[in-house]
Amino acid sequence: MSTTVTFTGVTRRHGKGIALDRVDVALEPGVTGLLGPNGAGKTTLLRLLATVLPPTEGRCRILGLDPDSSDDRIEIRRRLGYLPQEVGYPRGFTAFEFVDYVAALKEWSDRPGRHAEVRRVLDLVGMADLAGKKMRRLSGGQRRRVALAQSLIGSPELLILDEPTNGLDPEQRASLRGVLSSAGQRSTILLATHQTEDVAALCERVIVLDSGRIRYDGSVRDLVAQAAGRVWLADVESPNALSSWRTGTGRFRHVAMDAPQGVELAEPTLEDAYLLLRGGERDSVDMEVA
Repeated sequence: MSTTVTFTGVTRRHGKGIALDRVDVALEPGVTGLLGPNGAGKTTLLRLLATVLPPTEGRCRILGLDPDSSDDRIEIRRRLGYLPQEVGYPRGFTAFEFVDYVAALKEWSDRPGRHAEVRRVLDLVGMADLAGKKMRRLSGGQRRRVALAQSLIGSPELLILDEPTNGLDPEQRASLRGVLSSAGQRSTILLATHQTEDVAALCERVIVLDSGRIRYDGSVRDLVAQAAGRVWLADVESPNALSSWRTGTGRFRHVAMDAPQGVELAEPTLEDAYLLLRGGERDSVDMEVA
């Protein structure tokens, strides 16, 4: 399988701080999840991939091109899709006009073909019926779906998604997973999220970033396997657990490096494995509890 992205020794400094610290990563076609606490450097990594930021040090190759070259950078931007956490839109635009505007910025000059593509991507995200509605009158979840639509224009070779499921209800999230799973058959997708269940459902590979460094880069299955025998259920809370919370059944679910003898072990999830990897610092991350 061909490598789409290669980062070698990439560092990005912001003032006196380091957002990324000597990151080495290679991406191939398929969906890769990116997990990490707030401030880990996830958004910085995505912005480097999108050529919004240059690295302070290190070497980047994206789609076989050098983003330090202005000509290569323009070509990279034509061939990628990017969904940032926050997307601005011109006041007064409808959903159709906004996506069409982005397509025009990508130099899609064939107007009939461009409009057909706009309709296609709006339909993909379930927004075709609201294409004529003003962006300012859409709900937050609807605007998020329109923003996702613009990132899908032209079936990009590289798709960079920062918290794509923010504001989406469960049905919309399930629909989005179908779209991304299909796109991942032909494109390289990096999905940064706090939703571990999205990564578990979509990704074979996950990267865990913390304090600007990669803590884990491998298969989701292998990471979850590391939590086997370290998650258990009990009727009372354990003071020695790294993480402990009451489930909907009233029992406590515990996560710790070592489970006591004779307890009822539970099937570990990706969230459990992630918490163990980070030392159980549950309160420092914004994650949903399954």
